[in-house]
Amino acid sequence: MSKNLNWGLVGLGKITRSFAADLQLTSQNLYAVASRSLEKAESFVSEIGKGQAYGSYEELVSDSEVDIVYIGTPHNSHHQLAIKAMQAGKHVLCEKPLGVNRRQVDEMVTSAKENGVFLMEALWTRFNPSVAEVISRVRQGDIGNTNYVNVDFHFPAEINDEGRLFNPELAGGSILDIGIYPLFLAYVLKGIPNKMTINGKLHHTGVDSQMFANLEYDDGIAQVSSGLLSKSDMVAKIGGDKGSFFISETWHETDSYTWFNRETGKREVIYHPRNGKGFTYEIEECSRCISEGKLESDKWSWEDSLNLVGMMDEIRGELGVRYPFE
Repeated sequence: MSKNLNWGLVGLGKITRSFAADLQLTSQNLYAVASRSLEKAESFVSEIGKGQAYGSYEELVSDSEVDIVYIGTPHNSHHQLAIKAMQAGKHVLCEKPLGVNRRQVDEMVTSAKENGVFLMEALWTRFNPSVAEVISRVRQGDIGNTNYVNVDFHFPAEINDEGRLFNPELAGGSILDIGIYPLFLAYVLKGIPNKMTINGKLHHTGVDSQMFANLEYDDGIAQVSSGLLSKSDMVAKIGGDKGSFFISETWHETDSYTWFNRETGKREVIYHPRNGKGFTYEIEECSRCISEGKLESDKWSWEDSLNLVGMMDEIRGELGVRYPFE
């Protein structure tokens, strides 16, 4: 049975607002929120109608009533804030990417072990019902040998050199922000590739505005891409020798997928309407794991986060994307 936890939310931007709304659709308790501005925190509480407002992250993690901290701040602060929360004995659900590079994720995992607390990367797509079902069906062989994956994530972002997407000080670029999604799907379906061939385009600030990668495996290939300059169809295509799955637009937060059975020639659309925006499922996973005394999820483990950030490190290295604080 899942445990009811007191949640503290850190970083009160757009994603955290959606997360807070979904949190209230579960049995969990939105206990407190924190911003670097008390006024902003109080405004957030007034808007959502619940929670204690704190004007610093330190105050929130020092509150003995907080069981678990959700971190929704820019990428460059995940590592420091997560470790600070874990050292205070709090469980942590941290937005993707868990850390900017493998070294950071290694240190976060070490802190979770040392402090005996739960830690998970908030890769919500892993727990989306449609995506999770496709992953399960691929693994059980419903489309035979999976030899082809094609998945992308592109959207036209507002060009702002000081904003989080294009600012290297904030670990900007498409790879960490949205490229992580197609890379995740290729990884979770096919594992770590034998070889990656990388192409991309850099913004003048030094972060990537587009990334394209071919991932080679013994029995197939995956093509993944991400970008901040244009819109893509956002349909994930997964092919095998017995059929195919097509995860519907917008695939990373979808409510349906199509199964093509090559043997019968039939197509079937399977629907799984989401509960809220879709954060509810990762919230419930945290509650389940903590109630069972686990420090990590077996659906998205520390090893998975380490492997995924390792792939992103390699891609960034190939393109020459390095952040000033690394």
